Amino acid sequence: MTTDFFSDFTMTVDGRAVTSAETIQTVNPATEAFIADVPDASREQLDAAVASAKRAFRSWWQRPLAERQAYVSKIGDAIEAHAEAFKRLLTLEQGKARQGAEWEIGGSIIWCREIAKQSLPAHVSENTPERTVETRNVPLGVIGAITPWNFPVLLAIWKIAPALVAGNTMVLKPSPYTPLCTLKLGEILRDVLPPGVLNVVSGGNDLGAWITAHPDISKISFTGSTATGRRIMAAASGNLKRITLELGGNDPAIVLPDVDVKETAQKLFWAAFQNSAQFCVAAKRMYIHEAIYDDLAAELVKYARTVKVGDGSQQGVDLGPIQNRMQFDKLRELLADAKASGAKFLLGGEIKAERGYFVPVTIVDNPAEDSRVVVEEAFGPVLPLLKFNDVEDVIERANQTEYGLAASVWGKDIDAAQAIAERIEAGTVWINEIHTFSPHVTFGGHKQSGMGIENALDGLAEYTNLQTIVTNRAPQPAA
Repeated sequence: MTTDFFSDFTMTVDGRAVTSAETIQTVNPATEAFIADVPDASREQLDAAVASAKRAFRSWWQRPLAERQAYVSKIGDAIEAHAEAFKRLLTLEQGKARQGAEWEIGGSIIWCREIAKQSLPAHVSENTPERTVETRNVPLGVIGAITPWNFPVLLAIWKIAPALVAGNTMVLKPSPYTPLCTLKLGEILRDVLPPGVLNVVSGGNDLGAWITAHPDISKISFTGSTATGRRIMAAASGNLKRITLELGGNDPAIVLPDVDVKETAQKLFWAAFQNSAQFCVAAKRMYIHEAIYDDLAAELVKYARTVKVGDGSQQGVDLGPIQNRMQFDKLRELLADAKASGAKFLLGGEIKAERGYFVPVTIVDNPAEDSRVVVEEAFGPVLPLLKFNDVEDVIERANQTEYGLAASVWGKDIDAAQAIAERIEAGTVWINEIHTFSPHVTFGGHKQSGMGIENALDGLAEYTNLQTIVTNRAPQPAA
């Protein structure tokens, strides 16, 4: 099948292309230019997608595990075969620079191939000539997956790969801001997967609400905001759907006084600003020991001035725009509030772009701990630097948030850094690195940053129920 990646965007239901009467416009966030119309699925089309997935489940989960694993590995092969087109389309719809697109598409290929090697062995708790007790993992059924606009391809694969390996089928909904790559993924997989195993439908908030409440969907796997996660949790209660929620974060970075300032400044910059800080695990509050605060702040600003912000499709651009108008307006309002409250900007703070959703790299100098720029998750390139001089104090401040997704600690004294990391209330804490993920390492949030796990065998198990089979072989007494 020859795929035109830049036109003819259709949904995939039961292995076939599907259009809709209503459509949604997509725009290039760097230029605000129209890209394409995509289908806005009706409730009836969602019902058809779920029914297709339900039919396919009956035979899919009965296939040998090795067959399902091979299919998931072939998804990685299909992405690799179209990798260049995916990278270009991803930059067009999401805005990220070339290196960001390469990271995401390359990661998607790796995830498919590595998750395809995973399995959940049965556990035998008793095994005698008379009696066997075995607990095994069985699939749930139809999975409803809802993905965000910051990493639309990779985070879809984080759901597709384990769900299918575990024996489930899926209805996948991308963000209405970034549906293009996901629709094309569904299109190229029509020739790879049996019909109905993966259905891709596009639409807005109504479609998301219909999915979360649908009686024939057994689980929701959602990545997005905490506010939306709460609504999904409530809607999923109707038929006691299982849920995995990977939600917001306000991740602290704690920088100890023994770091090499020059060497660490560049790492900290990307810890905060990778993907224009549209990253749930970006360092969003940076606590710097007062002994090195001025020097490190100066190095961060110096390095930031070498980073080029612009249209991600242009050569030499490091950071692209904010992906959508809604988030752009939120950041504009947050910066206005910071300015009105008297915050001091070491860099940035003024949005000057006449076209495109561009927010400059902004570094705020030691704002008040209760200011909005510290308390709220910006989800954009706005970073507050905060001074500390006491370890107990900085741990308390770092944990003083409703979120608990990730954190990082930076210092040469590994024992000291480890002692701090163990007291941070977050699902992942990196020491002297950040944003390193693996298909074989668990990832999930604490507190209001989420529920459940993605990746590793723990993440695979999220797509299953446990079933215990007890077999009694003892001779039965005569009637």
